[in-house]
Amino acid sequence: EIPRVTGVQTCALPICTGHVSSTYVERLKGISLVVRSEADASLLLESKIQSDTAYQKQQETLIVWSEGDNFDLALSFQERAGCDEIWEKICSVQGKDPSVDFTQDLVEDSEDDRGFDEISESAPPIELPAAELARLEEISELVSSCLSSPLRREKLATAIENDNYIKKLLNIFTVCEDLENMEGLHHLYEIFRNIFLLNKNALFEIMFSEETIFDVVGCLEFEPGCQAPKRHREYLRSMARFHQVIPITNTELLSKIHQTYRVQYIQDVVLPTPSVFEENMLSTLSSFVFFNKVEIVSLILEDEKFLTDLFSQLRDTKTSEERRKELVLFLKEFCQFSQTLQPQSRESFYKTLSNLGVLQGLETTLQSPVKETKAASVDILLFIVDYSPSLVREYMMQQINSTDRKSTRLNSSHPRYL
Repeated sequence: EIPRVTGVQTCALPICTGHVSSTYVERLKGISLVVRSEADASLLLESKIQSDTAYQKQQETLIVWSEGDNFDLALSFQERAGCDEIWEKICSVQGKDPSVDFTQDLVEDSEDDRGFDEISESAPPIELPAAELARLEEISELVSSCLSSPLRREKLATAIENDNYIKKLLNIFTVCEDLENMEGLHHLYEIFRNIFLLNKNALFEIMFSEETIFDVVGCLEFEPGCQAPKRHREYLRSMARFHQVIPITNTELLSKIHQTYRVQYIQDVVLPTPSVFEENMLSTLSSFVFFNKVEIVSLILEDEKFLTDLFSQLRDTKTSEERRKELVLFLKEFCQFSQTLQPQSRESFYKTLSNLGVLQGLETTLQSPVKETKAASVDILLFIVDYSPSLVREYMMQQINSTDRKSTRLNSSHPRYL
């Protein structure tokens, strides 16, 4: 079986799923990593395995490397076995032992272009200044100076995580905001903006926890050069109210939904528009949102009562049109999130919806006089047809045979989709 990747990430490519192989490519004159889309077999990536490229295996299912100065790539595998297979091929081409996590010693130019540091246990860690108000400028300069070097970014991220540094800095933020110390707040803005560019999931886990995320957003409100601070926290706390279409009793699911919304807001609104270089360094942030959505869909699918209540109300003739619109809009968003699932999981997703009566529900909502309800229903139907047209055809045939009708509401409403 060809190894499946759940994420192909480059600075010019969104996260995509596909199958990866290592094969000889005539155009590149060498063994290359080739990734083809799972949806239509189109070519997503073609990268020659160079003898001197530093490949790194992380967390048993991730392979990352760089091509050129500012072009990072990453393959995230569905299974460890698939990752190991491709890793062994990379090591074979480079003549390396596949038991290593780095195929090459990563080097870093020193100020005189002669020195280098190796990523190894012997490499010296970065010493962080004491987390004190008086040393914020020094801290900001240190973090900024590490961004241009993969080695120093790695070492700095490790130091920040191990020293509980983020929470220490957020304690200083609280003091600066209380004292209206704008110089300190501007330094903290630069520090946290650059911590995002370290591109480390372990740091995101800390910054996006319920206890810290609002303070992190607060730090990013005080951008130097702006006359007044932004009001992102006010929006997240009061204006962006979370509306539960169906009550959610699973606290883990509720927390994950809140976190995903806030992180997407940080990514899309709070952080300044990244340069091409910085965009490449925020790939892990996109992955964080991606895998959160996968988890949200999985948790909802596991909650049988939640989905049963949703479809029961959707089909109930007594449900008001306004209420039906809310239910359909939620279901549309749910289907959009399902696009993050792997094929086997997506098949289970649509089977679950079918068993719960999604097509019966759409027969009703497609006839709704409310434009938003009808439009969202068409979008949901498209999701189902794109994935499994046979599912819709079989349902239509059953309806025709059982009612002797010449057409079903699905067919008469939107025949061109079927």
